[in-house]
Amino acid sequence: MIRHDVTMTTPISDATQSSSSNTGKISIAIAIGLAIGAFFYLDLGRFLSLTALKENRDNLLSFTQANFATAVGIFIVAYATVAGLSLPGAAILTLAGGFLFGAVFGTLFVNVGATTGATLAFLTARYLLRDTVEQKFGKWLGPFQEGFAKNAFSYLLTLRLIPLFPFFVVNLVSGLTRVNVGTYVAATALGIIPGSFVYAYAGRQLGTINSLKEIASTNVIGAFVLLGLLALVPIVYKRFAAKPA
Repeated sequence: MIRHDVTMTTPISDATQSSSSNTGKISIAIAIGLAIGAFFYLDLGRFLSLTALKENRDNLLSFTQANFATAVGIFIVAYATVAGLSLPGAAILTLAGGFLFGAVFGTLFVNVGATTGATLAFLTARYLLRDTVEQKFGKWLGPFQEGFAKNAFSYLLTLRLIPLFPFFVVNLVSGLTRVNVGTYVAATALGIIPGSFVYAYAGRQLGTINSLKEIASTNVIGAFVLLGLLALVPIVYKRFAAKPA
C-alpha cells in the first residue's frame, strides 16, 4: 500500500512542478515585456542618444567627480539593464563610460555591466525558450548543438569580436545552445574588450564626435574581423589534426 501511494503521488507532483515552472516562465516573460514596453512608451531612449550625451556632458561629469562610487554603480546597473533587456543604447553608454571614467576604467566598467547584462539575457533565453526549441527542432539542432558545445569558447569569442553580429542576438541565441555558463561568461568578457576600448577611448573626444559611424571605421571593423578569425584558429587546427595522414 505504501508503494502504491508513492506511485500515485508522483504524477501529481510532476504536474505541480510543471505548472509552477510554466507560471514562473509566464511571469518573467510578462515582466520583461512590460519593462521593454515602458522603455519605448516613455521614450527613455531619448536619453541614450549622442545628442543627449553631448548636451548633458558637463552635468554628468560634475556628478561623477563629486560622487564617483555612486556614478560607477549607476552606470554598471544601467548598462546591465540595457544589455539584459536587449534595449538600444549600449554604444552610447560605452561612449559615456569613456568620457566619465577614462578609456581604461571606462572599458572595465562597461565590461562588468555588459557581461552581467549579457549573462542575464542568456540565462533568461535558456530558461524561457531552450526546452521548447529543443522539443520542436531537436532532430535538426542536435549536430549543431554538439559541434558548438565542443568549441564553444572559440565560436563565442569570434561572435563577440566581429561586430557583424548584434550583441543582443548572440546573447539570446547562445541561450538556446548547451554551452556552459562559465564558458559563455569568459568568452563574452574577453571578446568585448577590444570594441569596448575603442568606443570608450573615443568617448574622451566626445566633443569632436558627430556620429557613431565615425568611430566604427572600415579599418577598425577590419581589425575586429581579423581578431575574430584568429579566434577560430584552434578549431581549424583541431579539424586538420584529426584527419588521418
